[in-house]
Amino acid sequence: MGGKIGRREFVGRTVAAGAGAAVLGRKAALGQASGGKSVVVRAVRNDAVAGKKPNPAVVKKMVHAVVMKLAGKSTPAEAWKQYVKPGDVVAVKINCLFGKGACTHPCVTSAVVEGIRMAGVPADNIIVWDRTSKDLEKCGYSVGKIDGVTYTGVDGDWEDEPTRFHTCDGRFAKILTQKCTALVNVPVLKTHVLSGITFSMKNHFGSFHNASAAHGGRSGRKVHGGMCDPFIAELNALPFIRNKTRLIVADALLPVANKGPQARAESTYAEKAILASTDTVAIDYVGMKMLDAQRKKMGLEGLEESGSAVCVFTAGAKGLGACDMGKIDLVTA
Repeated sequence: MGGKIGRREFVGRTVAAGAGAAVLGRKAALGQASGGKSVVVRAVRNDAVAGKKPNPAVVKKMVHAVVMKLAGKSTPAEAWKQYVKPGDVVAVKINCLFGKGACTHPCVTSAVVEGIRMAGVPADNIIVWDRTSKDLEKCGYSVGKIDGVTYTGVDGDWEDEPTRFHTCDGRFAKILTQKCTALVNVPVLKTHVLSGITFSMKNHFGSFHNASAAHGGRSGRKVHGGMCDPFIAELNALPFIRNKTRLIVADALLPVANKGPQARAESTYAEKAILASTDTVAIDYVGMKMLDAQRKKMGLEGLEESGSAVCVFTAGAKGLGACDMGKIDLVTA
């Protein structure tokens, strides 16, 4: 399998290390079902997408619906207040590197910003960001102060000193390490030719300056087959990512089911879904299952079956979240 390991082999290697122990030992929290299960909420609306274009009005309702369901509240304002507070500086991490058709749709981001403001966070305390301002612009975002909210790239404003995760020394965005007190992760669901999947966890490859240095893996190669493993798990274990992440609201409206992360017309399909969770591993696992269902329709091998998305299972083994549907409560909004 080109240096990849299957899920069965991977699980066999990690059981002895107590895979997922930290998840099972965690106290019940907001976004976690009784019995210690992690909750992932999914909303699907037939009219969310038309002709491979999102319907902003429908998408806005979907975003608020998944957050309300996750929080167990009956209004968007009550729901968002469970995750961010008026005194927070909230960083909204989007994904824009590969342009239109492969980015976080602006209508999803707009609904997230609206929710944060409903919670009482001042517009001046909200930063929507990715690696560069040019990346935002090519995806249809305006850069600067928009109704008081800052839309910006890191644009080289990295920490002076690097932080090590696995063998990578990355200088992280000051937006993340210094400026924000809370993080809302707003990724887009896609396959990835190296890591198998790019979703909530890999979205943080835009959070440090030298992402290319973290594209190797068990094979030691920084080429196709490198798998980005265990870099993705180690990255998401860093305290300023793990502890600041309050919520994940994920764009699965038009995923790329094969040969991502670039947009590919032949592989882009209408899933018409928005997801929310507080568990970065669980939401990625559910995303992988969604991609695999589509890949099966396309006559392609599944990411789980091939072992190409081993990064998700590594993160689960390190106790960062749940990567087993027996430990995930997937609910509908």
